[in-house]
Amino acid sequence: MQWLFKYCRSSIGSKVLMAVTGLMLFGFVVGHMLGNLQIFIGQEAVNNYAATLKEMGALLWLARIGLILAVLVHISAAIRLTRGNQKARPITYAHSGTVQATYASRTMMKSGLIVLAFVIYHLLHLTFGVILPEAHSATDSLGRPDVYSMTVLGFQNVLVSLSYIAAMLLLGFHLSHGVSSLFQSLGLNHPRYNPIIQKIGPSAALVIVLGNISMPIAVLLGLVSLPAGAAS
Repeated sequence: MQWLFKYCRSSIGSKVLMAVTGLMLFGFVVGHMLGNLQIFIGQEAVNNYAATLKEMGALLWLARIGLILAVLVHISAAIRLTRGNQKARPITYAHSGTVQATYASRTMMKSGLIVLAFVIYHLLHLTFGVILPEAHSATDSLGRPDVYSMTVLGFQNVLVSLSYIAAMLLLGFHLSHGVSSLFQSLGLNHPRYNPIIQKIGPSAALVIVLGNISMPIAVLLGLVSLPAGAAS
C-alpha cells in the first residue's frame, strides 16, 4: 500500500486523482442540473424528484459522503500540483505571457475554491434550511417538502439569483478547462482527436451554465412562479 500512497502523492498520481474525482463531480453536476431543470415542469415533478431522493435514505447519505470525499481529494490534489509547479518554477517570468494557457486554465484554483464556497452556501440554503428556514419547512398538498416553492422563493431574491448566476459562470470557466484536460490526465488523448477533445470542455461548460442559469432567470422574469395559494 505504500507504493500506492507514494503514487497518489506524485505529480502523475495527483493528476490522475484530479481527473477521476473531476469526472465523478462532473457526473454529479450533470445529474443535479437535470433534476433541477424539472422546475420548468412544475411543482409536482420537482417535489416528487426530491421525495424520491429522500427515500433513498442511507444510500443518499453514502452518495453525499462519497461526493464530499471526492471534493476533498480533488482540492488536495490541485493544491499539491500547484505547490509542485511553484517549486519547480520559483522565479516568475518577466512577462506573464502564457500564450497557450487560457484564462480558465490559469484560474482553475481560484474558480474551484469560489465554486466550493457557493456549494456550501447552496447546501445551507436548499438542503439544511439554515437560510430561509421558513421556506424550508413548507410542505405541498401531499405533505412532502415543497422544494419547488423553496427554490422559487430563493430565486425571487435578486441577490441570491445573481450570486447563483455568478457561481455558475465560474463553474463554467472551471469545467471548460477541466473536462478537456482530464482526457490527457487519463492518457486518453491522441493527436488525431485532440482538436475534438479540446472542444468538449467548453461545449459541456456552455450547456451546464445555460441550463443552470436558466432557472433563476426564469424565476426573475416571472416565467416560473409560486403555485396558486403559496405565500410569496
